[in-house]
Amino acid sequence: MVASLAPCVYLDIKDPEHPYSLEELKVITEDAIEVDDTKSHVRVAFTPTVEHCSMATVIGLCLRVKLMRCLPPRYKVDISVAPGTHATEAAVNKQLNDKERVAAALENPNLVDMVDECLAPSYE
Repeated sequence: MVASLAPCVYLDIKDPEHPYSLEELKVITEDAIEVDDTKSHVRVAFTPTVEHCSMATVIGLCLRVKLMRCLPPRYKVDISVAPGTHATEAAVNKQLNDKERVAAALENPNLVDMVDECLAPSYE
């Protein structure tokens, strides 16, 4: 399970604004994923394409939803913007790791459609 975790996180997640994957854009790399299987904890730090990326929260939400869908529920997941890579890093990190905010975001049909589109498999 742990050995296959990294591809679960970033392979085939499309960027919401570009026709490329998060991996191709170097938004997420295997080095940015920490797994502690004994503590059932996963940390993912991603690097937005630009410092003022307006889609940083959506990208983080996509990563969280992907992990929610492919990991056993015992895992605690922390998603964050890599330090120093986004102008509103603290606000984005707070939003991505607040259960109530994430739940509210996932009640928004337009946002869920955007996340689902980013997570839809591509067959290129």
